[in-house]
Amino acid sequence: MASVDVVIPCYKYGSVLPTAVRSVLDQPDVDVRVLVIDDASDDGSADVARALSDVDSRVTVLEHAVNKGHIATYNEGLLDWASADYCALLSADDALTPGALRRATRLMDAHPEVGFVYGRPLHWDGSDPLPPARTQDKGWTVYKGDSWVRRRFALGDGCITSPEVVVRTTLQQELGGYDPELRHTGDIEMWMRFALHADVGYLRGVDQAYYRVHGQNMSAAYYASVVADLSQRLAAYTAITTRDDNPLPDKHALDHRVRRVLSRDALRRAGRAYDKGTLDRDPVDELVAFAQETSGDVTSLPEWHTYRLRERLGPKRARVLSPLVLTAPARRIRQHARTLRWQHTGV
Repeated sequence: MASVDVVIPCYKYGSVLPTAVRSVLDQPDVDVRVLVIDDASDDGSADVARALSDVDSRVTVLEHAVNKGHIATYNEGLLDWASADYCALLSADDALTPGALRRATRLMDAHPEVGFVYGRPLHWDGSDPLPPARTQDKGWTVYKGDSWVRRRFALGDGCITSPEVVVRTTLQQELGGYDPELRHTGDIEMWMRFALHADVGYLRGVDQAYYRVHGQNMSAAYYASVVADLSQRLAAYTAITTRDDNPLPDKHALDHRVRRVLSRDALRRAGRAYDKGTLDRDPVDELVAFAQETSGDVTSLPEWHTYRLRERLGPKRARVLSPLVLTAPARRIRQHARTLRWQHTGV
């Protein structure tokens, strides 16, 4: 029977911690241990954790005297404590779906070349009871690690939220944990780092974890600082292309590709500010500057030309003509703009 160590960092989530812990302890056909690390909460979370440990010896509690932050807490559990065949990180406000660990470990038991496994996260509002999850085994796919990494560079974004991942512990401890320099995209970098050295397993058609969506983790920070998010994503990819142990022969081409992807994303966001009439709220100048600094040649991007067209049209006309800006050649858009001006001014 496979063994799995699950690290549950907790900061002021004592009210929901029992759901997370119970979702691990109730996993069938695996030997589990749970480490709850309370990061100096002041809401009684440590008391809740100790109560859970008192009734189940599989639960261990570690309490920080001072707050160390999420990255240090993650790495403390994954690198210093975990010793089972496999390990996982589960936030105190998330939960595993029934049978998640059995499905993941069966795949890795069958494929020693696989370094980590993931499936779908089921977004959940925290309601009780937990909503039904898709748990019927529908098979799996094993991706070559280098192909999986290239796909990430092609998209410029991660495809994993985190609680749905189970990692081979030897790989986790050999390659290290979360990079403290990447406070918001350390997970993207870590999964790609693992995939440079191992294959990746994907469980098809099943929900592997409940990912709680609420005001505190819906990233007020993300939406307030989209440029910071793009910068952190770029930093994650740069960390991979500049690694000494990166064996990919086309890593420089991958760097060029992801820079274009992220620059195009920034320009689309800047353009949408014209379409939505939110120039006073969205960081348009910063988005454009990010694209210019990141792409190398911003004029080669189609989004640059549609952005510049919106800029010339101005916010009012750009908003009216936004469907055309997205779909029509620039010459046709200018023609419509002239018509619109004639209808409004008669000149």
